[in-house]
Amino acid sequence: MNETRAFSLSGIPFAVLFTIALLFCVAGFAHGALHQAIGITAGSVILFAFFAFLCKGFFQVQPNQGVVLLLFGRYAGTTRETGLRWTNPFLSKRAVSLRVRNFESSKLKVNDADGNPIEIAAVIVWQVVDTAEAVFQVDDYENYVHIQSESALRQMAQSYPYDAHDDGKPSLRSHGDEITAHLRDQIQERLGRAGVQVLEARISHLAYAQEIAQAMLQRQQAGAIIAARTKIVEGAVSMVEMALAHLNEHNIVQLDEERKAAMVSNLLVVLCGERGTQPVLNTGSLYQ
Repeated sequence: MNETRAFSLSGIPFAVLFTIALLFCVAGFAHGALHQAIGITAGSVILFAFFAFLCKGFFQVQPNQGVVLLLFGRYAGTTRETGLRWTNPFLSKRAVSLRVRNFESSKLKVNDADGNPIEIAAVIVWQVVDTAEAVFQVDDYENYVHIQSESALRQMAQSYPYDAHDDGKPSLRSHGDEITAHLRDQIQERLGRAGVQVLEARISHLAYAQEIAQAMLQRQQAGAIIAARTKIVEGAVSMVEMALAHLNEHNIVQLDEERKAAMVSNLLVVLCGERGTQPVLNTGSLYQ
C-alpha cells in the first residue's frame, strides 16, 4: 500500500462559516424560546447539532508531519499541507512525524568473521517517507526500526573480521566507509517495506569483548613491535650497505671478507639495539 493524497480543504474559511452558523442557531433558539415557537426552537437545535458535528472535520497539520485519514477502517489518503484543515467529519485521523530521527542501538555482543567475540553499537539516522506503509505495513514502525536495525548490525558484524590480517581485506576497524555503506544498505533493505528511509548508519562503539580484550591487546602490540622491528632492520641494512659502498669508493680502508662481516655485525648491533651501545676503542692495529 502506497501513500496517496487525501481530500482536505483549508480550514480557515470553514471555521468562519461554521462560527457564523452556530451563532445564527443560538440566536434562532433564543428567539424561538422567547416567542414559544417550537418549530424555530427545534430547527435551531437540529442545525446546531449538525454544524457541531461538521466541526469534527477540523484538524491541524504541523510542519514535517503527515496525517493519515481513515474512513471506517479504509485508507483514504494522507494530508501533508500544513495549517488548519477540514475534511469529511467521518474520517478518523492519525498523525505521523516526517522529521529526521536518530537512535543509538544497544551494545551487542557478537562473533566477528574470525569467531572472536566483540562488542558493537551503531547510530542510525532515519525518517518516514511513506506514511501509508509506516502505518499499515507494520504494527509499530518505531519499534520495527529499532529491532531490524540491531538485527542488520549483528549480521554485518558477523561478515567482517575485527582486524584485517591480509592487506586489502576489509575489516570493521580499518575500512570505515565500506562498513558504513554495507550497514546502511542492510538496514535499508529491511526497513524499506515500512516506508522508512535510512539517511545514515555509523558504528559508534567497537571493541573486543572483555574476556579476550587483554589477549587481543597483546597481539596488537606484538604486531606493532614486529612491524617496527622490520622497518628498523630494513633501515639498518640500507645504512650498512651505504657505509661499505663509501669505504670502497673512497679507498679509506681495505677490508677482507672476515673484517667486513665483523663490521656488518657491529653496525647492525648498534643500529638495531634497543639501548645505546658502549663503544670499545681498539688501541692497537686494525688486525689485532
